[in-house]
Amino acid sequence: MGILTNFRLSVLERKFGVYGIHVYQHGKTIAEHRFRSDDRENLYSASKTFVGVAIGIAESEGLLSVDDFVLDFFPEFKSIASKDSELIKVVHLLQMTSGHLSEDYEKYNEMDRGELFFTTEVVEEPGKKFFYEDLCSYMLGRIIYKVSGEILLEYLKTRLFDKMGIINPQWHTCEKGYTACSGGLYLKTEEFSRIGVLLLNKGIYQNHQIISADYVERMHTNWIDTSNKLDPESQQGYGYQIWKCTLPNSYRASGMYGQYCIILEDYDAVITITGHYEEYGNDILRVVWRDIVPYL
Repeated sequence: MGILTNFRLSVLERKFGVYGIHVYQHGKTIAEHRFRSDDRENLYSASKTFVGVAIGIAESEGLLSVDDFVLDFFPEFKSIASKDSELIKVVHLLQMTSGHLSEDYEKYNEMDRGELFFTTEVVEEPGKKFFYEDLCSYMLGRIIYKVSGEILLEYLKTRLFDKMGIINPQWHTCEKGYTACSGGLYLKTEEFSRIGVLLLNKGIYQNHQIISADYVERMHTNWIDTSNKLDPESQQGYGYQIWKCTLPNSYRASGMYGQYCIILEDYDAVITITGHYEEYGNDILRVVWRDIVPYL
């Protein structure tokens, strides 16, 4: 029986809408399967993990520190920023702890999203309370532009995508032309898996040290409490644009409709899934734990 046999049956029986799955272990692909054509798909919020990696690259280049105050990069917004906005640090954006407890998506295309971020009321002390806010990821991309002069996609092309062999990736932009960051990156399943391989190997991809091992460690050990979430897979903690899993020593890039790149340190493995499942995507994770992990 193949390593993916049970998983494939579960996907069909439960109508999970999985497009493809890729399993990497001990330095190579050990299994993969397509349920439909091998196309580049929207990774939705799994795009955020690439943003987290971009911050690590910028840090290693001396362009910023995760302890920098976000408003210092945007003097043009200081006069309109809500009270306590000056306390928000880069690390708070990474961990979704800006102090905001609301996000007005209806205004996303009506005004500068940077202005929207800074005029949103700071309700909690930054760094204390988790609130999943797409604008946190977006503002990380705006910071990259401030320190490099390149939108996030262009910044990552030479520093990440080219080195991982991902040619001409597409990524949505906002109305102002900045990379959307919170979603909208399109990759094939196996291309998506490469970010997991990078993180599993402590920032190295095919002999390229793309980000520091120290930053990778911080990405998946500096957890913010997310126990107020409803599902166990969402309650384990949130790091630098990455989710902690219920399975010990595992974490993931996670996107709507079942986009997952799961790093399993204890198994020296990465499991990557793309698809479109409109029920509850974390059910797919539970099937991975049951149908694939015991066979690694």
